[in-house]
Amino acid sequence: MSKVQEEEKDPHYGYTGKILHIKLNELSYEVIPTEKYKQWGGGHGMGSALFWDYCEDKTIQDGRNEKNVCIVAASPFSGTPTPSAGGRCEVVGVGVGLQPIGWFTRSNFGGRFSSMMKYAGWDAVMISGKAPYPVWVDVRNDAVRIKKAGPLWGKSTKEAQEMIIGHVGKDGNNWGWERMPSDKGVEYTTKKPAILCIGPAGENQMAQASLIHESSNGAGQGGFGAVWGSKNLKAISFIGTNAVKIADPMALVEARFATKEIYAADPEKPDAAYWGPLSAPAKPVMSVAMPTDKARVSACHGCVNGCRGIYNLGYGNQNHCNVTSFYAHHAQRWTKGDRIEASKITLQAGSICNELGLNTYPLKHGLPWLWYLHKKGILGKGKQIHTDIDFSQMGSLEFAKEFLHALAYGEDIGKEIAYNGFVPTAIKWGREEDWKSGRLKFTYWGMPEHGYDPRAELEWGFESLVADRDMNSHCINWIFWHVNVAVLRGLRPRIDASTLAKLVTDKMKPWVKSENALNYATDNMYSDDVMDLARWHLFYTRYWKNSGLLCDFRWADLFNSKHPELKGATASEDAGEHIFWNAITGENLTFNDGIRRGQRIYHLDNAIWTLQGRKRDMLKFADYIYDKPFDKGHFPFYMWPVKDENGEWIYRDVMHRSLDREKMEEWKTRFYTKEKLDPKTGWPTQETLEAYDLGFVADELEKHGKMGGAV
Repeated sequence: MSKVQEEEKDPHYGYTGKILHIKLNELSYEVIPTEKYKQWGGGHGMGSALFWDYCEDKTIQDGRNEKNVCIVAASPFSGTPTPSAGGRCEVVGVGVGLQPIGWFTRSNFGGRFSSMMKYAGWDAVMISGKAPYPVWVDVRNDAVRIKKAGPLWGKSTKEAQEMIIGHVGKDGNNWGWERMPSDKGVEYTTKKPAILCIGPAGENQMAQASLIHESSNGAGQGGFGAVWGSKNLKAISFIGTNAVKIADPMALVEARFATKEIYAADPEKPDAAYWGPLSAPAKPVMSVAMPTDKARVSACHGCVNGCRGIYNLGYGNQNHCNVTSFYAHHAQRWTKGDRIEASKITLQAGSICNELGLNTYPLKHGLPWLWYLHKKGILGKGKQIHTDIDFSQMGSLEFAKEFLHALAYGEDIGKEIAYNGFVPTAIKWGREEDWKSGRLKFTYWGMPEHGYDPRAELEWGFESLVADRDMNSHCINWIFWHVNVAVLRGLRPRIDASTLAKLVTDKMKPWVKSENALNYATDNMYSDDVMDLARWHLFYTRYWKNSGLLCDFRWADLFNSKHPELKGATASEDAGEHIFWNAITGENLTFNDGIRRGQRIYHLDNAIWTLQGRKRDMLKFADYIYDKPFDKGHFPFYMWPVKDENGEWIYRDVMHRSLDREKMEEWKTRFYTKEKLDPKTGWPTQETLEAYDLGFVADELEKHGKMGGAV
């Protein structure tokens, strides 16, 4: 930092200095200084700390409870050119649709909402209470208005956003300039407001209800659409003319250029066989064939890659990942293999979900289960499980429209499925065995298996087990895709197993002490080495991804085929996470300081789960994970780095195995001990609170009799 910058040091570099608290009970708001919460970074950490301070009853177990507090938070990266981080946003609060209760949980989405929230002058928005009637919040710089949402209520997310854009811009002139209130007087902007809203599914408080921003940026897992619906909150709109203050602009620009030159894909030298997330080319992440050649790539604010598509079809815009896959198999069956027609149906089904405000992830495994019940003659008109929806038409666009409408509006069988979730519905229908057997693949906390079975990809399962939902962090998962796609194509993996193990674990030191941490061989599954890798990943994600808000598809960059030594940007001294953080905030944070902050955030979350009623015996997978070998996934194999019988690194199939209940119990004991938690309960102890500077939570834990014993 230059001498001039030192002399002019602003305590809010990277932050706006203000948090907006919407008090819906009173139809009022207050401004909370950010300063106290900067120690938590932003995003998830800031949200957890705000929840602790402002949720008066942290024992609530249903996100629809009026006492719930929901926080939508940005980070210092938001609104800056930090690669693949400028537009991410985190949502926290007590969720809906998890099992056995609605845990304090999180979700995340991209686009430009967090950046516009920062430009309007806010680091986060916190929502408490319940409005007496439907409302929406209109924020223009410092001007905050809580308005009646009567005309918006009942509208789709697309219609609602269009109406709000028209309302915010109604004073514009022919040049597209909008007058904006400002502490400098009057300013002008050509930008559109950034809006986060719910659709009919949220209004009807369905567990599958998402928060939707623009076309397909959704906070799905956790049922936060239902949380907003229960609070009579339709939407929040931000538009602003401010800027994010940067401590060292030159350092930020240099790190951005280093990313471009050393790590990011070069469009003039495309590399179809790339390895590593930052080196991925800009292209839509789709599970179906491209339905038209009239398309272009779309990206979140500040991204260096772009993973969404914009089409000339009038539907499917920004749909990616699961939104393009949950209905694909059924549409392909319906169209008898017509890939283009199936793609069109699938993209339209995804757009219907987005407009209704429905989370598509539960449908990934929920729809095949319903199809199974239909084919068995159990589900149908006049059958054991009655429905007027014609399931013989599954795969058609007409079926998608009817079924998804039923989910959003609570009609027919949609009332039970969407309001309660698939697992409670299966139990109510007398089909609990389908869940236990894996016919209904909802693996952890009543949530669907994400595609990376914990019997094979160990870190995904272990981290989900000790948290609150499917952890959905692809840092290490890139190994699965690169290795298995290469094998599927009959190619030699670009990076050999031994080199990959060293590249990955070198980034994790000192948390991980051995390359053996990446060895997922059956005889090493429960080792301390693998546990340490899972712990590193859990805390990395809690801070750098969920609090710093780096994109999950692009970080951590643990290896990178563009780098001459195959090293990734993560933890590097030219373009590492901490380099961007320090350039923006003026802190002197090391990469591992961030991991330790993530550990502290995890333990604050665990204190909240403890107050909600969590006990050690709740941490378990669905029965089929223990009782059946893993035999079906994305591919007919699940190649992963392992050490063979001679101690040599190779890629080997790690399918066809299950987890052992007794060994998992031993694993939990060792995890709790490492984290200074009570191994009998998993509750925080006095040692926990001292180790992670969480003394402020002690009184409430003791008041509820939830302080753990000595480790």
